[in-house]
Amino acid sequence: MSEPIEDARHLSNRTTPTWEVELLISGVAVFAMLQLPGWLDDRMFALEPRFDGDWRIVLTILYFYAKSAAVVLATTFAVHLLLRAQWIALVGVHSVHPQGIRLDRLKMGPIQRNLEVARLDTTEAAIDRADNRSSVVFAIGVSVALILAFLCIAFGTVLILATAATQALALQTKPILVFCWVLAALMIPYVIAAMVDQYLPSRIRPDSRIHRILTRVLRFYTRVGMSRTNNRIVAILGSNGDERRMMTTVFGVMLISIIGVSLTYQAMRSDDVVGSYSRFPRADELAVLGAHYDDQRDPARDGLQPYVQSAVIAGPYLKLVLPYRPDRDEPAMHDSCGEATRGLEGTALAKAQLACLQQLRAVMLDGKPLVDLRYEIASDPRTDLPALLAMIDVRDLPRGRHELRVGRPPRAGRKPAKDDRDPGYDAIPFWR
Repeated sequence: MSEPIEDARHLSNRTTPTWEVELLISGVAVFAMLQLPGWLDDRMFALEPRFDGDWRIVLTILYFYAKSAAVVLATTFAVHLLLRAQWIALVGVHSVHPQGIRLDRLKMGPIQRNLEVARLDTTEAAIDRADNRSSVVFAIGVSVALILAFLCIAFGTVLILATAATQALALQTKPILVFCWVLAALMIPYVIAAMVDQYLPSRIRPDSRIHRILTRVLRFYTRVGMSRTNNRIVAILGSNGDERRMMTTVFGVMLISIIGVSLTYQAMRSDDVVGSYSRFPRADELAVLGAHYDDQRDPARDGLQPYVQSAVIAGPYLKLVLPYRPDRDEPAMHDSCGEATRGLEGTALAKAQLACLQQLRAVMLDGKPLVDLRYEIASDPRTDLPALLAMIDVRDLPRGRHELRVGRPPRAGRKPAKDDRDPGYDAIPFWR
């Protein structure tokens, strides 16, 4: 019995039944997903100065996995919309011209015409391929994003516990090494059992001890989420096609997204990563940086930089704000003033800490120390983070260019060779 002829004005009976829901999800979520990576960047740059050492590694790993998942979802929804648009266009064109491609009306030579006739298929087949391609791309993208989200939660939890344990027990080891050992201890038994079961099945008798051990090991990992069918979407696509190609696609998308996030992170932290600027002079102490002026800075991206109100100071006072930097100030205060603040509490402790910061964050104006500089306890009004405030009288300064040099301690844990480029101060030029 022959199949009924489908009306070109209607969708094929083989059309994916979820196409409307796919379009709805992609259309609604694509705008939110396109904004999520930028939101994660802002949160990363805002939180990064609060952490140092081991906790910064935790924050960085969580950021990379979370942003990778967001990028994959945003890309998936955008590509899916384009593919669905192509499918809709094919359906529309087919309804207008149901006869399909008419090669006899296209100008070409006989050889090319024979080649085109040999590979030409029906418009209905092209519509089905476009429909299936859209659904597969949607499924793979969502699956990869879910895998990255799971890794973010799982790895993040284990790394947080490892970091908290090593610090609580005062262990002289890196938490990331503890994390790697724990991960290896969890994964090696599963990898060995799966490989023995797959590559040496003929040597394992059903009633043997090794068979019982392998069964128990694989059953345990299957119950905790390591089943091959746990990600049903990838399992369906792999088992009904080329499994190796499917796994290569999944892991390739994951790797590309993580590498892309890493490269963009480095590019955002350095303005000379991309472009031919190798011969342009680079020195922060000689540059006029927008991060040092309140009317130019971006609090979400510029980090905890000292700043004044503007490059041109019109009033009698220069307002200098120094956001507190835990990664630099905390270790320096511990090394320089730990004994002086020991045993103090309340106001006495605050005064001793303020005096310590006064010493560590000394200021020079036009090469001369400001011995009468007084810091006040304040906060950054645009980020609400703790900061020091100093009001510097500039009424007697002559017209022209002037420069503040605000001392800063070196980064904790850095070897001296890596601090050669750090001048030990932030230079803020301004004009009267």
